[in-house]
Amino acid sequence: MTLEDPSRRSLLQAIAAAIGAATLPFAWAEPPGAADNPFSLLSAAEAADIDAIAAQIIPTTETPGAREAGVVHFIDRALGTVLSHLAADYRAQLAEFQAACRTEHPEAASFASLASDQQIAYLKTVDRAPFFQATHLLTLLGMFAMPAYGGNRDGAGWKLIGFQDAHAFQPPFGYYDRDYPGYVADVRPPK
Repeated sequence: MTLEDPSRRSLLQAIAAAIGAATLPFAWAEPPGAADNPFSLLSAAEAADIDAIAAQIIPTTETPGAREAGVVHFIDRALGTVLSHLAADYRAQLAEFQAACRTEHPEAASFASLASDQQIAYLKTVDRAPFFQATHLLTLLGMFAMPAYGGNRDGAGWKLIGFQDAHAFQPPFGYYDRDYPGYVADVRPPK
Protein backbone atom coordinates (compact mmCIF):
# COMPACT_ATOMS: atom_id res chain seq x y z
CA MET A 1 0.00 0.00 0.00
CA THR A 2 1.40 3.44 -0.90
CA LEU A 3 0.72 6.97 0.26
CA GLU A 4 -1.15 7.52 -2.99
CA ASP A 5 -3.53 4.56 -2.55
CA PRO A 6 -6.97 5.88 -3.63
CA SER A 7 -8.78 3.54 -1.23
CA ARG A 8 -7.37 5.70 1.57
CA ARG A 9 -9.52 8.59 0.40
CA SER A 10 -12.24 7.26 2.67
CA LEU A 11 -10.35 8.77 5.61
CA LEU A 12 -10.46 12.23 4.07
CA GLN A 13 -14.13 11.85 3.20
CA ALA A 14 -14.95 10.78 6.75
CA ILE A 15 -13.06 13.74 8.19
CA ALA A 16 -14.87 16.09 5.82
CA ALA A 17 -18.17 14.62 7.00
CA ALA A 18 -17.07 15.28 10.56
CA ILE A 19 -16.89 19.00 9.82
CA GLY A 20 -20.67 19.06 10.01
CA ALA A 21 -20.53 17.30 13.35
CA ALA A 22 -17.89 19.77 14.54
CA THR A 23 -20.43 22.57 14.37
CA LEU A 24 -22.72 20.74 16.79
CA PRO A 25 -22.11 21.05 20.50
CA PHE A 26 -20.53 17.94 21.96
CA ALA A 27 -18.43 17.14 24.97
CA TRP A 28 -14.71 16.60 24.50
CA ALA A 29 -13.93 14.31 27.37
CA GLU A 30 -10.68 15.06 29.12
CA PRO A 31 -8.46 12.10 28.33
CA PRO A 32 -7.16 10.07 31.28
CA GLY A 33 -3.69 11.13 32.37
CA ALA A 34 -3.89 14.45 30.48
CA ALA A 35 -2.07 16.21 33.29
CA ASP A 36 0.93 13.86 32.95
CA ASN A 37 1.08 13.58 29.16
CA PRO A 38 0.18 16.44 26.83
CA PHE A 39 -1.02 13.94 24.19
CA SER A 40 -3.74 11.38 24.73
CA LEU A 41 -3.30 9.36 21.54
CA LEU A 42 -0.16 10.38 19.70
CA SER A 43 3.34 9.42 20.72
CA ALA A 44 5.88 12.21 21.10
CA ALA A 45 7.47 11.29 17.73
CA GLU A 46 4.09 11.23 15.96
CA ALA A 47 3.12 14.55 17.52
CA ALA A 48 6.45 16.13 16.51
CA ASP A 49 5.98 15.11 12.87
CA ILE A 50 2.35 16.24 12.76
CA ASP A 51 3.32 19.53 14.42
CA ALA A 52 6.04 20.03 11.78
CA ILE A 53 3.58 19.31 8.95
CA ALA A 54 1.00 21.71 10.43
CA ALA A 55 3.70 24.37 10.85
CA GLN A 56 4.43 24.13 7.12
CA ILE A 57 0.72 24.35 6.24
CA ILE A 58 0.19 27.46 8.39
CA PRO A 59 3.68 28.80 9.07
CA THR A 60 4.66 31.35 11.65
CA THR A 61 5.33 34.71 10.05
CA GLU A 62 4.65 38.09 11.63
CA THR A 63 1.49 36.36 12.87
CA PRO A 64 1.16 33.14 14.86
CA GLY A 65 1.00 29.91 12.91
CA ALA A 66 -0.25 26.39 13.57
CA ARG A 67 2.48 25.70 16.11
CA GLU A 68 1.59 28.68 18.29
CA ALA A 69 -2.11 27.84 17.97
CA GLY A 70 -1.47 24.32 19.32
CA VAL A 71 -2.97 22.60 16.26
CA VAL A 72 -1.24 19.31 17.09
CA HIS A 73 -3.14 19.23 20.39
CA PHE A 74 -6.42 19.71 18.53
CA ILE A 75 -5.55 16.85 16.15
CA ASP A 76 -4.57 14.58 19.04
CA ARG A 77 -7.73 15.39 20.95
CA ALA A 78 -10.00 15.02 17.90
CA LEU A 79 -8.51 11.62 17.03
CA GLY A 80 -8.84 10.54 20.64
CA THR A 81 -12.50 11.57 20.94
CA VAL A 82 -14.90 12.60 18.19
CA LEU A 83 -12.78 11.14 15.35
CA SER A 84 -11.61 8.08 17.28
CA HIS A 85 -13.10 5.77 14.64
CA LEU A 86 -10.55 7.23 12.18
CA ALA A 87 -7.54 7.19 14.49
CA ALA A 88 -6.15 3.76 13.59
CA ASP A 89 -6.26 4.48 9.85
CA TYR A 90 -4.77 7.97 10.33
CA ARG A 91 -1.93 6.63 12.45
CA ALA A 92 -1.25 3.86 9.90
CA GLN A 93 -1.03 6.51 7.17
CA LEU A 94 1.27 8.57 9.41
CA ALA A 95 3.54 5.53 9.85
CA GLU A 96 3.67 5.14 6.04
CA PHE A 97 4.46 8.85 5.70
CA GLN A 98 7.26 8.54 8.26
CA ALA A 99 8.71 5.40 6.61
CA ALA A 100 8.66 7.02 3.16
CA CYS A 101 10.34 10.12 4.60
CA ARG A 102 13.10 8.00 6.19
CA THR A 103 13.61 6.27 2.83
CA GLU A 104 13.86 9.64 1.07
CA HIS A 105 16.05 11.17 3.79
CA PRO A 106 18.00 8.35 5.51
CA GLU A 107 20.26 10.89 7.21
CA ALA A 108 17.30 12.40 9.12
CA ALA A 109 15.87 10.95 12.30
CA SER A 110 12.36 12.14 11.42
CA PHE A 111 10.36 14.53 9.26
CA ALA A 112 10.41 17.04 12.12
CA SER A 113 14.24 16.98 12.15
CA LEU A 114 14.50 18.01 8.50
CA ALA A 115 15.32 21.61 7.60
CA SER A 116 12.30 23.70 6.61
CA ASP A 117 13.19 23.73 2.90
CA GLN A 118 13.58 19.92 2.96
CA GLN A 119 10.21 19.57 4.69
CA ILE A 120 8.52 21.73 2.07
CA ALA A 121 10.18 19.82 -0.78
CA TYR A 122 9.08 16.50 0.70
CA LEU A 123 5.52 17.68 1.34
CA LYS A 124 5.26 18.72 -2.31
CA THR A 125 5.82 15.07 -3.25
CA VAL A 126 2.96 13.85 -1.04
CA ASP A 127 0.52 16.76 -1.19
CA ARG A 128 -2.08 14.66 -3.04
CA ALA A 129 -1.84 11.77 -0.59
CA PRO A 130 -4.92 11.23 1.58
CA PHE A 131 -2.78 11.46 4.74
CA PHE A 132 -1.52 14.92 3.83
CA GLN A 133 -4.98 16.07 2.75
CA ALA A 134 -6.47 14.82 6.03
CA THR A 135 -3.71 16.55 8.01
CA HIS A 136 -4.28 19.73 5.99
CA LEU A 137 -7.97 19.68 6.83
CA LEU A 138 -7.35 18.90 10.51
CA THR A 139 -4.79 21.71 10.64
CA LEU A 140 -7.32 24.22 9.35
CA LEU A 141 -9.94 22.95 11.78
CA GLY A 142 -7.46 23.14 14.66
CA MET A 143 -6.40 26.65 13.71
CA PHE A 144 -9.91 28.08 13.65
CA ALA A 145 -12.00 25.88 15.98
CA MET A 146 -13.09 26.97 19.41
CA PRO A 147 -10.08 26.99 21.78
CA ALA A 148 -11.98 24.64 24.09
CA TYR A 149 -11.40 21.89 21.51
CA GLY A 150 -7.64 21.95 22.00
CA GLY A 151 -6.38 24.19 19.18
CA ASN A 152 -6.62 27.90 18.37
CA ARG A 153 -4.66 28.64 21.55
CA ASP A 154 -5.41 32.14 22.86
CA GLY A 155 -7.67 32.66 19.83
CA ALA A 156 -4.62 32.89 17.53
CA GLY A 157 -6.56 31.70 14.49
CA TRP A 158 -9.44 34.02 15.19
CA LYS A 159 -7.08 36.99 15.55
CA LEU A 160 -5.52 36.04 12.23
CA ILE A 161 -8.84 36.43 10.42
CA GLY A 162 -10.22 39.24 12.60
CA PHE A 163 -12.96 37.17 14.26
CA GLN A 164 -14.22 38.39 17.62
CA ASP A 165 -15.86 35.80 19.84
CA ALA A 166 -18.75 37.93 20.99
CA HIS A 167 -22.35 36.90 21.27
CA ALA A 168 -24.49 39.36 19.38
CA PHE A 169 -28.21 39.68 19.13
CA GLN A 170 -30.48 42.39 17.87
CA PRO A 171 -34.01 43.57 18.65
CA PRO A 172 -36.84 42.91 18.77
CA PHE A 173 -36.45 41.32 22.16
CA GLY A 174 -39.21 39.66 24.05
CA TYR A 175 -39.96 38.41 27.52
CA TYR A 176 -37.79 35.36 26.81
CA ASP A 177 -34.65 37.54 26.83
CA ARG A 178 -35.18 39.24 30.17
CA ASP A 179 -33.21 36.59 32.13
CA TYR A 180 -30.43 36.19 29.57
CA PRO A 181 -27.01 36.82 31.21
CA GLY A 182 -25.62 40.07 29.92
CA TYR A 183 -28.94 41.31 28.55
CA VAL A 184 -29.31 45.05 28.90
CA ALA A 185 -32.46 46.63 27.54
CA ASP A 186 -31.64 49.06 24.78
CA VAL A 187 -34.34 51.66 24.69
CA ARG A 188 -32.84 53.59 21.78
CA PRO A 189 -34.78 53.34 18.53
CA PRO A 190 -33.15 51.14 15.89
CA LYS A 191 -31.13 52.99 13.23
